Amino acid sequence: MHDRLTQSMRASHLLALLFVLAALGLAAMGAATGDTFYLRLGTEALIFAGLALSVDLLLGYSGALSLGQALYFGIGAYVSALTLMKLPSFWLAMAAAFLATLIASIIGGLIANRVRGVYFALITFGLAQVMAKVVYNTRELGASDGMIGIPVIEIGFGPFSVSAGSPVGFFLIVLAVIMGLYALTAYLLDTPFGRVLTALKANEKRVPFLGYSVWRARMAAYVLAGVIAGLSGALYPMLRGFVSPELMFFATSGNAVISVVLGGVGTLIGAIYGSVLLVILKSIIGSWTEHHLIVIGLLFMLCVMFLPRGLVGVVRPAIETWLSRRRPAPVAAADPADLPAIIAETARTSR
Repeated sequence: MHDRLTQSMRASHLLALLFVLAALGLAAMGAATGDTFYLRLGTEALIFAGLALSVDLLLGYSGALSLGQALYFGIGAYVSALTLMKLPSFWLAMAAAFLATLIASIIGGLIANRVRGVYFALITFGLAQVMAKVVYNTRELGASDGMIGIPVIEIGFGPFSVSAGSPVGFFLIVLAVIMGLYALTAYLLDTPFGRVLTALKANEKRVPFLGYSVWRARMAAYVLAGVIAGLSGALYPMLRGFVSPELMFFATSGNAVISVVLGGVGTLIGAIYGSVLLVILKSIIGSWTEHHLIVIGLLFMLCVMFLPRGLVGVVRPAIETWLSRRRPAPVAAADPADLPAIIAETARTSR
């Protein structure tokens, strides 16, 4: 397919490549200097970038604002922690987190996708709050103190293994997982499924006339976003060695939304950049003052007022222009699968 979404995704892929190169540079510097603090901080930023990625999938492409995406992040973290304490296996923990969040997101999607707009946001918020309260009061899950004592595991790759306690090694593994989730999401969005989501955001009422089910498309996007958040959350106990109910609180979901807005809604890679930027800002400003949330709130408002498209949203059009000059898109006959994208583009330009 060669349309505006494809051109935008090509620009995002270039920014993703630059991000990976910068991350590899950080890993090399950390290995050379033996500095573990910034590697651990970068690893945490990457984990929460996965959560922000799931938020951007819903908000940026289907137009659905989820205020409770931390629910699936927390489920993935707790299931991973429980698995690691019974059987310390990276692959088993990731598989268990995948299955748990898949089931939970299907149930949550059946509830939340009955409504639209602000009601959808409120229901997702309510679901997360209810689950957080259940975990908070469950003694078997550590209640308000959370679960501690999660063992440091060896992550096996055939004859080789990497310890989760290795700052450089685990940073590279988390980088590979998060960028793999990004690549999978970007691939799916470059298919007819992605065009249907774009059409839903532009004009949901026209989509059924093309033979596509609005409910199925929204449900698929919701489940995919939940699984991405859950797999990202499964990495958290491997990094910190504990989990707590705070992972499901609104603050976690709110930070993910802020990350998406900072990076650029609907850019996909912007969610990753925004998450890294937010974690760095919290660390730097937090070392200066205990009122760092006030400063971050002010920066968020300034970004909304003066950079409504986010940081990547400002840079990406220039990259798109540069790429189009280097490689003009071939002229091809219209494909029926491109009809949702055509409707979305027509609705956008006619406003």
